[in-house]
Amino acid sequence: MNLFIWVLAGGLLGWATFAWLGFSEGRGKIASIVIGAMGGAIGGKMIAPMLTAPPLVAGAFSMSALMVAMVVASTLLVVANMVNKRWDI
Repeated sequence: MNLFIWVLAGGLLGWATFAWLGFSEGRGKIASIVIGAMGGAIGGKMIAPMLTAPPLVAGAFSMSALMVAMVVASTLLVVANMVNKRWDI
């Protein structure tokens, strides 16, 4: 369930950066959503366990892991936007 929440948060972040901030308009909305979702999954599954304390109950929802997932998704979206501007990919 946590993985679904991380992917959903990253996908929503990707959609928001495309719709409101205008990131990577040349790449498209679907690509931004996919990049955000991948960033959320990577952040929540791989990076959050290294940076945050585990929840009290194993497998329980952790707000700190969600925040790390959103930060990683945002970072991945910014890097993808910079790559898109620089090399038009």
